[in-house]
Formats: sequence, C-alpha cells, structure tokens
Amino acid sequence: MTATSGAAQSAHPERPGRSDGVCGEFTVFTKIKPGEADALREDLATMASGSADAEGRAALRQIGTLHDARHVIFDNDTRFMFASVFDGSWDTYIDDFAQTAIGAHFDTIFSHSEGFPGITDPGVKDWFVAHQEPAGVFVSSYPELTVQQIWKDHRVDEAFEEVLDTPEFRTMLESPGNAELVATPAFQRLLEEASA
Repeated sequence: MTATSGAAQSAHPERPGRSDGVCGEFTVFTKIKPGEADALREDLATMASGSADAEGRAALRQIGTLHDARHVIFDNDTRFMFASVFDGSWDTYIDDFAQTAIGAHFDTIFSHSEGFPGITDPGVKDWFVAHQEPAGVFVSSYPELTVQQIWKDHRVDEAFEEVLDTPEFRTMLESPGNAELVATPAFQRLLEEASA
C-alpha cells in the first residue's frame, strides 16, 4: 500500500480524520445498544485473548499498516470509542481490515452499537464516517515512518546488536586495517547510537 501525506489521502477527500506525514487517525464514537455494554466487554476480552488475539495479530501483520488501536466504553456504559492510527488512505484501511479476521472482530464489536450495518455492507464506510470525529490535533512522533519501515528498522537493529556482541566484531574494531573506517564520523555515530 502506498502511503501519502496531506489532508486528501484518498479518492474521497470528504473522509474525516487528520494526518501527520504517512500516519492518519481514525476515531469513532457510537451509542451502545441498551443493555449490551457487558456483552461488549465480554467480546472485547475474548478478542484480546487466546486464539482470537493470535488470529488478529496475524491479520495485523498481514495488513502491516496499523500503528495502534484502542477500544473504550464510557459515559456510564452508554457510549463506545474506537480509535486507531494507520498508514495510507482511509478507504484502503477500512477495505484491508474488512477482508481479514479483523473484519469479523469488527462485526462482533460494533454489533453492540446502534445502527451498525455490518462490515460487508456497502454502506459501512458511510456509517463509520457518520460516527467519526476527527482529532482537534493529531501528532505522530515519527510522521515519516510507516509500520513496515519500523518493523524493518527493528529487524536491522536486532541483527546489528547480535553482531556487536560477537568477539569477532570487537577484534575487527581493534584491527589497524580498519582504523580509518572506525574513525569516520558516520561509524562513530553508529557506535554511539548502538550504545545509547
């Protein structure tokens, strides 16, 4: 998926939500159907445990655009908030999640909200838009890094840390043949960052 920055992130510029670099925010507020707050709590607990959590995390890896998500019941069990941060366009975000195990989770969770048509309903995006409230301010600590880039950086960091811990690396640092490379500002910065 190609992430874009700026207000118009998709073919639907009327989509609410703010962006910061490649990251967009999505916050939905709904009314919980009367008497269903406890059932919603149970479904959220089920989604966050065991095989449902493993299935959801596998889908998140497959999609690879979700930074974080929160589910909150508030106002004396009468309202529900779902908020997330994602890469790319709003429409692609909704489409991607609807086509994975997350879509079934959304169906279960939002079935406790008044008027939810179902994740496969052609009107589901309009329903989300009607219940979405853009953030007054949205700031990312890393606006130019996608989830995919963060995962790659983490893998590279782990591999580099493994190399740093080897006796061969220490021997290489002390070798006179590598003195010129080790003395470069870029290499020194790399060593400083690794020891921070």
